[in-house]
Amino acid sequence: MASTKPRVGFLRRQLSRIELTDAAGLRTTVYVLVAATLLLTAFGFVMVLSSSAVEFVSADRDPYSLFIKQATFGVMGIVAMFLIMAMPTEWLKRFAWLAMLGMIGLLGLVLLIGVNVNGNKNWLQFGPVTLQPSEMLKPVMVLFAATMFERKRRLMDKPIHALVPVALVVGFAIGLVMLGKDLGQVLVLSSILAVMYLVSGAPWRVLGLLGAAGLAMVIAAIAVSPNRIMRILSFAGKGAEDDAQGLGFQALQGRFALASGGWTGVGLGQSRLKWSYIPEAQNDFIMAIIGEEIGLWGTLTIIAAFIVMIVCIYRIGFRGESLYSRVVCGGVLAWIAIQAFVNIGMVSGLLPVIGVPLPFISYGGSALLSTLVGVGLVLNIARTEIMATQRAASVEAPAVESNGV
Repeated sequence: MASTKPRVGFLRRQLSRIELTDAAGLRTTVYVLVAATLLLTAFGFVMVLSSSAVEFVSADRDPYSLFIKQATFGVMGIVAMFLIMAMPTEWLKRFAWLAMLGMIGLLGLVLLIGVNVNGNKNWLQFGPVTLQPSEMLKPVMVLFAATMFERKRRLMDKPIHALVPVALVVGFAIGLVMLGKDLGQVLVLSSILAVMYLVSGAPWRVLGLLGAAGLAMVIAAIAVSPNRIMRILSFAGKGAEDDAQGLGFQALQGRFALASGGWTGVGLGQSRLKWSYIPEAQNDFIMAIIGEEIGLWGTLTIIAAFIVMIVCIYRIGFRGESLYSRVVCGGVLAWIAIQAFVNIGMVSGLLPVIGVPLPFISYGGSALLSTLVGVGLVLNIARTEIMATQRAASVEAPAVESNGV
């Protein structure tokens, strides 16, 4: 007789697998997350070389210089990712306050002796090495907020405890980034903080207060910068008659690159628009070069890799009851998802250009290093949960045998 059990759709089956709590299922999630991370990082090395070499050759400079720098930071980040994964979680929590104070010190140092690039004072230079503390702030603020929220988990319904010290300390650090005039970083940092507050269980009045403060900060930052106002007007279509050679040049050339790639692309390394048509093609607009060289199918594959990462992080962070796990994974998930969405949106013309790099792929050693450290925090949680699940299973097994089952 045919079974009367209703068939479960593919999407429902995949969503139900997120709720699996056994150690084997979680271990598989870790393998997939590590594989996606390494794949995107390695692909980033290739695209940095592809998008930067031609201009360096034309300027009679070493075409491999940016690739070597990116690969060096990438190897450092991968080592750091696995080291953080192997650390006892309590060590990381004890380190949270010290790391946060150190980052505030570095951000203050940027305002004093930092390097100004394209109007943003956001870098520290030590000889040939350049560091971007605002990128390194991201994993530190995730660790700090998660640690503080866990300590105050029974008091999160009270606004004063929800706001102090996380909103006060992290808000001060974001304010220092704002003084460096990097609005893109401020938007990303504020969004990460908002998501962490959301998953922490903070009262809605606290979320509303933080949202109003963040919105006021963004409006003020736009209002005092004629360049930002013109970018928004350009995106809205105002002044389009002369903007193709002005502020809209980069965005327009990026869309040309995506369009010329078609379905399958012109071939890896064969981009034409990276020959000085797209300014800083290896940075914020590297997705345009990806679209031109490997086409729509290749671009969708990169997006799929990001979606796989997001699902894995969600599965690791939201399977248990630990507030620390939820806040860390919620912060890292928001960080990767928001940056990828904003970067792809601005390259494709869906969002105004605000200078946000594509995680793992855009050129930037500090950004790559900090993102890999963020993934390491998630893997640390996964390792702890696997060990706890295995211990629980070993305790239950003798009890089952003693009952004669």
